[in-house]
Amino acid sequence: MAHPILSALWRNKTGPLLVATQVALSLAILANALYIVQVRQAVAARPSGVAHEQQIFGVEVRRMGVGTHQEELALQQRETATLRAVAGVQAAAATNQMPLTRSGNYSGLTTDRKQVVMQANTTNYMVGDSLVQAWELKLVAGRDFLPNEYVEIDMNTSQESPRVAIITQTLARKLFPGVDNVVGKTFYNGNGPTARALQIIGVVERLQTPAAQIDERGEFSTMVPVRLTGMPGNDYTVRAEPGQRDRVMKEVEAALRAASPTPIIVRTKSLEEFRSLRYRADNAMAWMLITVSALLLLITASGIVGMASLWVTQRRKQIGVRRALGARRIDILRYFLAENFMITSAGVAAGVLLGLGLNQLLVSQLELPRLPAGYLVAGAGLLWLLGLAAVYGPAWRAASISPATATRSA
Repeated sequence: MAHPILSALWRNKTGPLLVATQVALSLAILANALYIVQVRQAVAARPSGVAHEQQIFGVEVRRMGVGTHQEELALQQRETATLRAVAGVQAAAATNQMPLTRSGNYSGLTTDRKQVVMQANTTNYMVGDSLVQAWELKLVAGRDFLPNEYVEIDMNTSQESPRVAIITQTLARKLFPGVDNVVGKTFYNGNGPTARALQIIGVVERLQTPAAQIDERGEFSTMVPVRLTGMPGNDYTVRAEPGQRDRVMKEVEAALRAASPTPIIVRTKSLEEFRSLRYRADNAMAWMLITVSALLLLITASGIVGMASLWVTQRRKQIGVRRALGARRIDILRYFLAENFMITSAGVAAGVLLGLGLNQLLVSQLELPRLPAGYLVAGAGLLWLLGLAAVYGPAWRAASISPATATRSA
């Protein structure tokens, strides 16, 4: 059967060539688009390191004016106590930032003051209470901060700095490659003679940065024990009891306003909201690519249906003659299905090459991983099935033409 089909296609090359081109473009774009969607969704689903994100929210308190160093420290203690007194609060801690917020404090790190180039760029969680407990971070080595290790710093006058730190596993591997136990190791915030030394006392399995970069830098996080003053407000994080977060958020705002002798601005936002905002663009792009892929499949199917319908109309006499010579309906149906399969196969072959070329471009420009072969195989299978399904209707109509009707209409 292949030879007469190929001969017929060769005599009328334009239609089959257009359909094969549609199939090739659809496969190349479909495979890469769905792979990008999968990569982006995997990135958006990465764990932040916080054990129960749905229970966590941040609290931002802002006021007019700044008191003395001791007044600000006392105020932080009162606000923390107010937070912990709200029904449904499991833990509360002062911190300058949270994961996924897209805004944070960063600095360069070295393991030797003589280094010219920074070894890693880390985000600095400045914590006035234990984030390991508040966020239930998984401590894989070392210990949490001790009460006497917290340093009280006035941003305007103090020259002190924390001397110990807890870092993530990813950052530990970056700073000390090949070292199994980094507890007790020293690294430096900056370089040169003024770089401040920090001793590692603990390592947590994971804690994302506020930017949550898509590569390993998204987990280059450092926690230091410091209580800061000299700023027009304080930031906290709260862990609520399961299912109580939304209620607790409202009551926390009311409690802080009621406890303050002066007017204050209180804002709360959940970690889930921060995650949604962080990956809003990625999710929008994913839906756009899914929509484009669906439209491509629809256009390809429409092209196959249109071409097959045209060929049925043009070949009515030929079909009638074949039926008169004894061809069965199944023979006519099989002919059109085989013809479509050949055209689709040619498009699939070209689409595989085009898809690999497009992926190579994306790898070089967007730093995407290489396209797994499974996406091309699945895409090819989908287009083969789509082609057969699209041509089945016109092919069945062709098989239903009677010999007499076909001959008269010719």
